[in-house]
Amino acid sequence: MTDEIVSTAPATGEVLWRGRPGDVDDAVTRAGRGWSAWAAQPLANRIELLRRFANEVRKDQDSLAELIARETGKPLWEAKTEVEAVVANVEGSVRAYADRTGQRRLDSALQGTAALRHKPHGVMAVLTPYSSPAQIPAGAIIPALIAGNAVVFKPSEKAPAVGEALVRCFHRAGISANVLHLLVGGPATGQELVSHPGVHGVLFSGSAHAGIAINRRLASNPGKLISLDMGGNNPVVVWDTPKIEDAATLVVQSAFASAGQRSTNARRLIIKADLYDAVVGEVKRLADRIIVGAPFDNPAPFMGPVIDNTAADGLTESFVYLLSNGGRPIKHMVRPQPDLPFLTPAIIDTTGMSERPDVELFGPLLQVIRVDDFDAAIAEANNTRFGLSAALIGGSPQDYNRFWANVRAGVLNWNRPTNATSPGAPLGGVGLSGNHRPGGFYAADQCAYPVASTEVEQPRLTLGLGLREG
Repeated sequence: MTDEIVSTAPATGEVLWRGRPGDVDDAVTRAGRGWSAWAAQPLANRIELLRRFANEVRKDQDSLAELIARETGKPLWEAKTEVEAVVANVEGSVRAYADRTGQRRLDSALQGTAALRHKPHGVMAVLTPYSSPAQIPAGAIIPALIAGNAVVFKPSEKAPAVGEALVRCFHRAGISANVLHLLVGGPATGQELVSHPGVHGVLFSGSAHAGIAINRRLASNPGKLISLDMGGNNPVVVWDTPKIEDAATLVVQSAFASAGQRSTNARRLIIKADLYDAVVGEVKRLADRIIVGAPFDNPAPFMGPVIDNTAADGLTESFVYLLSNGGRPIKHMVRPQPDLPFLTPAIIDTTGMSERPDVELFGPLLQVIRVDDFDAAIAEANNTRFGLSAALIGGSPQDYNRFWANVRAGVLNWNRPTNATSPGAPLGGVGLSGNHRPGGFYAADQCAYPVASTEVEQPRLTLGLGLREG
């Protein structure tokens, strides 16, 4: 593993970071030495250090947002919201730890006390994608540290500079490098890390392909916790509504926010036939107005580039594949600069395709499917192996009740985008989207395991039957 890791700015091609992959065994060994002392600290001390981390992020918020924008290509305004989410995660994780993994005691007279407490797992491997290179790692690292774990953090090889800057804030707050260790590397480094016998748990966010590989690799090791937060082929369903412009705006936000590079973005628009012309026409008009540009452009863009030329090539090829297999173009995907990964949002009607590929097309590409009745809309929403997020736009309360009851997804929204989530709620999916270990507010559940106890201060005789007289 000597191949150099190089991170470049998608919008310019500028080299931002370069370095060699880290030593997995050294990282895990150091974390193993550090975690017991960290776990032995009072909870209040760990929380105080995490609050200091939040203050360090606040100090660096402008430079961190600029770095996120440069390394991912997302607009500066969006990068700033990501930094704000990192800061807010600290207090959210403190509340989640108390709510999800707090101590409980039930007195039971002569039977003593029944107690429920939680212990940290030990060394946690955190592996995260490039799409939100500060927010997603913070959402795993912060609850893991509060619970008393040590963390080996491997950021995406496409966003090591942000990962390094984030870890620097943790270290400046007083959290030791033996408690939180940065491990830069590519897929081979990640595979070695999750398989290391010194790692007690894996918190993964990324593609279904990588998540399935981790699950297979650890299938014979049930003692190692695995939390998989993977992607989605997410549906947004538009039903009876007079508010065409509002519905179209929600569709555009669902499909094209972050250049389509959120796991919760809508990939499929399922629409009632008699609304098709009005809604799809308005979605196209809005998409035609979207400014695609570099992070610091003025006026500010709605969308930046996708992460690199390989991703851009794959998306344009996917659009051509859909077009060649029965898709009808509504808005073509255009690549304004062939040497940089900027893409315009694309819309294609795939109703007439005999087989629609059930894959996560991670970019600004929306497929439209026309249906005649609500049962067909629900069936089409479920026509996927994924199950991360789904949204119903329009419809009656009764329609939403049916939608909520029958659509398989971990996030179900009504008249909100598919990517609208609450910091006080879990975030995760089913099927190829996750393994029933959601993050978000429920990330605390993955960071500590419950220990049930019955306790009496002095031993008491309780055996009264089945003995011969002495």
